[in-house]
Amino acid sequence: MTDSSRTQGGLICVGVVVAGAFFLLGLLQRSYWALAIPVAALVLFALGLTFWVGYTIATIQVDTFDASEPAPVETDAQASSDRPA
Repeated sequence: MTDSSRTQGGLICVGVVVAGAFFLLGLLQRSYWALAIPVAALVLFALGLTFWVGYTIATIQVDTFDASEPAPVETDAQASSDRPA
C-alpha cells in the first residue's frame, strides 16, 4: 500500500465523519432536508443502477448457437488412423 492510498483512505474517513455530523445536526434541528437529501440520493442511485442493468440486458450481443447440427467429435481411433506412420 502506498502513502497516497493511506491518505485517500484518511480523507474518506474524515469526509464521512463530517457528513455524519451534518446529518445529525440536521436531525437535531428537525430539518426536512436532513432526511430528504440522503433518501433522494439513495433512490436516484437505485434507479440509476436499475437503468444500467436494463440497458446492459437490452444491448447485449449474443452469438447464436445452432443446436441442430452438433460439432463432429473425433475419436482416438480416427485420429490415429489419419496420422502418417
